Amino acid sequence: MSEPEARSELVAFDPYALPPEDIEEPPATIWAALRKIGPGIILAGTIVGSGELILTTSLGAEFGYVFLWLILFSCVIKVFVQIELGRYAISSGKPTLGMLNELPGRGRWGHPLIWWWLAMMSCTVFQLGAMTGSVGQSLNFAFPEVGARFAAVVSAVSPALGALTKDKPEFPWAVLTCFVTMALIYRGGYRRIEWLTTLIVVSVTLITVTSAVALGYTDYPVNGRELADGLKVSAPRDGIGKAFAVFGITGVGASELFFYPYWCLEKGYARFVGKRDDSEAWARRARGWVKVLHLDAWVSMVVFTISTVAFYVMGAAVLRPQGLNPEGTKMIDTLSNMYVGPFGMWTRILFLIGAGAVLFKTLYLSSAANSRLTTDFLMLTGLAKSSTAERRVQIIRRFCLFFPSVALLLYVLVQKPKLMVTIGGLAQGATIPMITLAAIYFRYTRVDKRVTPWKITDLLLWIAVISILIVSAYAVPTQLVDLIAKIRESMGA
Repeated sequence: MSEPEARSELVAFDPYALPPEDIEEPPATIWAALRKIGPGIILAGTIVGSGELILTTSLGAEFGYVFLWLILFSCVIKVFVQIELGRYAISSGKPTLGMLNELPGRGRWGHPLIWWWLAMMSCTVFQLGAMTGSVGQSLNFAFPEVGARFAAVVSAVSPALGALTKDKPEFPWAVLTCFVTMALIYRGGYRRIEWLTTLIVVSVTLITVTSAVALGYTDYPVNGRELADGLKVSAPRDGIGKAFAVFGITGVGASELFFYPYWCLEKGYARFVGKRDDSEAWARRARGWVKVLHLDAWVSMVVFTISTVAFYVMGAAVLRPQGLNPEGTKMIDTLSNMYVGPFGMWTRILFLIGAGAVLFKTLYLSSAANSRLTTDFLMLTGLAKSSTAERRVQIIRRFCLFFPSVALLLYVLVQKPKLMVTIGGLAQGATIPMITLAAIYFRYTRVDKRVTPWKITDLLLWIAVISILIVSAYAVPTQLVDLIAKIRESMGA
């Protein structure tokens, strides 16, 4: 690696770096601006994962099209919070934890909210464990003969291990998933993550949407009247808790709101603007790059909304008529009926590979993002001995090995993907009001007045805040009760 490339890598990994030589004028045309988007696509790759494939599809399977309006609302409204956090990141040159650490109430070891983030993130690692195991399930169902042969080979060396492998054939695939994740993100800078994610997101979105549209030519067509009814605001009493849980985990969730400013800074938006000053040149650049950020956020919103709605419709149109609801270790196999039922057995392997890809991209993106935020947390709290860019890269890479390993361990210990997703969803549901209120605080007290949003954007931001607070006030206690019940059931209490 040449010296300029090495410097560029260090700067990219350091979200606080604003070298003056990196200042760049914003693109002048929409086509030039489209070439500068990317953080939103990474976010879309993180968003469309376990929540959409498992919980959204399950909601459609259980209640039909009734909650389509809520799915759409969830995907669209939270983007306004995302944009405000990105706006302040560009205006200040600080990522999410750095912003929160400036709030009133900071103590010697950092602000309490960054410690709350650490607790939330620890819970969301259960979701990563669910993804690791679900990828293993997908690949095992797609290629069962590989697992059988592997078990036979292992049995010759260790009968006990061979018996375990035969009983849990997804374990070897889960281990492989863990190592592939490590290999991808250990030295994976922003550019590699962006192009790989773009490739997977575009491919998966096209396949999912094509499948949903093609249902019209099968025995499971989408019912137009029910679809229209699903756009009317209504909620059956027995489904409110589950629907609000899906609201918390679909679209831009708490984790994604924390992630987004980091990806924006690694892309270079704040570096292109430069350190804030009173000059008109800075204000012009800031306004221009904020426009790019808006485009980035809305393009990603369209992508993940289309994918989320397609999964929901597949669950409502295919699984519900068959009385199927994804649960337990057969969850992925049950989900495959979304394709096998309408299109035939030949699609089963394609779905299983596609489901594995959907979950895998969320796994490696979340692991990469968590590694960056955890490193920043250690430096903000003073728990890391050094805060240099070189030290930052070293710590990030160690966490790139740590998070996939912990995710694998959690799956081996728990082995209940839906429960694990629920644990992470509860933590995010409890956190999203906090990060949303922080975004409002930054909007009115910290964002440079020269880059403040339009009044209609402010109105929609307030609608997002109020909606999130209402949903969280109902959903979090309900989810907590359900989670306790599931844990007791799993422990045989």
